[in-house]
Amino acid sequence: MPLSLSSYPTRLTILTLLSATTLYFFYKSRRRLKSLNPNNPQTPKGKIFYISQTGTSKTLAKNLHICLKLNGFEFDLVDPKEYEPEDLCKESFVLVVASTWDGGKSPENGGFFVDWLNESVDDFRVGGLLLSECKFGVFGVGSGSYGDKFNVVARDFSRKLRKLGGVEVLELCEGDVDEGNLDEIFGEWSKRVVGVLRDENGGGGYMGNDEVGDVRDEEEYNDDDDDELEENDEGLGIVDLEDIAGKGPSRKKGVGDNKLVNGKLSGGVVNGEKAMVTPVIRASLEKQGYKIIGTHSGVKLCRWTKSQLRGRGGCYKHSFYGIESHRCMEATPSLACANKCVFCWRHHTNPVGKSWTWKMDDPIEIVDTAIDLHTKMIKQMKGVPGVKAERLSEGLSPRHCALSLVGEPIMYPEINSLVDELHKRRISTFLVTNAQFPDKIRLLKPITQLYVSVDAGTKDSLKAVDRPLFGDFWERFLDSLKALKEKEQRTVYRLTLVKGWNTEEVDAYSSLFSIGKPDFVEIKGVTYCGSSATSKLTMENVPWHSDVKEFSEALAKKSNGEYEVACEHVHSCCVLLAKVDKFKMNGQWFTWIDYEKFHDLVASGKPFTSKDYVTSTPSWAVYGAEEGGFDPEQLRYKKERHHKSSRKENGSLKE
Repeated sequence: MPLSLSSYPTRLTILTLLSATTLYFFYKSRRRLKSLNPNNPQTPKGKIFYISQTGTSKTLAKNLHICLKLNGFEFDLVDPKEYEPEDLCKESFVLVVASTWDGGKSPENGGFFVDWLNESVDDFRVGGLLLSECKFGVFGVGSGSYGDKFNVVARDFSRKLRKLGGVEVLELCEGDVDEGNLDEIFGEWSKRVVGVLRDENGGGGYMGNDEVGDVRDEEEYNDDDDDELEENDEGLGIVDLEDIAGKGPSRKKGVGDNKLVNGKLSGGVVNGEKAMVTPVIRASLEKQGYKIIGTHSGVKLCRWTKSQLRGRGGCYKHSFYGIESHRCMEATPSLACANKCVFCWRHHTNPVGKSWTWKMDDPIEIVDTAIDLHTKMIKQMKGVPGVKAERLSEGLSPRHCALSLVGEPIMYPEINSLVDELHKRRISTFLVTNAQFPDKIRLLKPITQLYVSVDAGTKDSLKAVDRPLFGDFWERFLDSLKALKEKEQRTVYRLTLVKGWNTEEVDAYSSLFSIGKPDFVEIKGVTYCGSSATSKLTMENVPWHSDVKEFSEALAKKSNGEYEVACEHVHSCCVLLAKVDKFKMNGQWFTWIDYEKFHDLVASGKPFTSKDYVTSTPSWAVYGAEEGGFDPEQLRYKKERHHKSSRKENGSLKE
């Protein structure tokens, strides 16, 4: 029998169905609209997790947070140690910036999170749909020197989030801190993150609207996020990460010619051999004032060279050893290093490695080019206020070479040939090694003065301060000290004091003296060189000169008379201990070097020792002298600070 629409019960039934359907679709549309409303307080924010040990990943994550906020996307920046992993199933969009630490381990702040992931993946009760509503992307921060452990933490995050049902909307991207292009790789990935967020919900953006990518209301973020933010003048829809804090290298240097392949930049290969200095590294180092030589060397004009050209004092090596700072060339044949020291003044813009794997340049070409570039920089000082014509003329003929600019010069396979070339030109050599290549130290020919960096007195603190790449770093360190003991020429332990890290290790340092038997021990307070994504140091870690003096005196006392405090340079916050039986004669110190005598001894080809080329130390350089290690023939100036107690002379403030 056909349904009669005239009956009251039938009409009531149809009306009820239509009303329910209308209400349902109205509810669904309201819910949809709410999910796209960025002002809706019930809308869950995305999460940016940083798995970080030294602060690198944390800084990158913070920059990403600012970038997304400027583009209108609301995310929370989260330290995973403060997060309950059980809540991960409630998240709708997660970004992870994860470092790999200590040869494959997770940084401490991600330990619990990683353990939870491991347990959940292996627990059959959890299932593969736990994170089915969660979209995610992972960026890895690692070191290629870890080999098969490279970025394993980030890779595990990607794999395990997928196993738990997460939707990976961005391919895993891996940055290599050794390549020097981490900021650019991360910048490219960040732009892809913004692109994915815009494409969500039909181009409307994740938790946003059609124009969300152009939102840049300065009131939407805190001043703390904007300390170093630069205005993006190009008017692009995406705020490029390189524009945040200005940390990215300029694309005008050829960086743009490289392409992102599997999360890494292609390029950097010369004649089938890998070049140590990639375009990105070159751009970064040149920005810092380096002159790059060939594919792996560099030279830079030291501020003390400029100072002594103006008659305003030399560095501590002038006070301790008689170096003429205005005739000293600071260079290195290897910009690469095997450590990532917390106090690295180059903020790790140079590459790292455990062995020489790069194209190798000729040592004579390196020396020729270094001298040429150095003299060009000296010539550029002509006309600078205060530069003295006589010293400028002398500066054009360098007499000293400090092979300590950056990196590990002893890694260069032809280091002996390079040293020979310098000595042939009667240029002295001061070489610093980071105590990770004992065999190289043993094979090294006589040089004017050989340094070994002794940055800590115990295995644990050395690992924390130097952050070495080698797993057997402590054994290499001790073996390097033993190799130093075998040298006949002048040897030095170089100690860098970092408050809160190694300033309490007098006994531990003292115990190392008997291993290497150095001629000298240089003790210097760390120099603060600004904030860095790779270092936690602040001005609180910088010791006063009085702290360095106290430490030095305690260390000398521990030696039971074998070493005494010989010299100081107050301006550099540096003190020198010297071996008494070698360098103190009739109550007078002989720490200075007779450089002409040294070159004659090298040319003779006969064996000689450190005592064969000493000369007396001037009274003004001796520890406790009124001059504090400042050459009285120089005039020391301070920049005008408008202190009421200062007296003005000759347009500057004279101390």
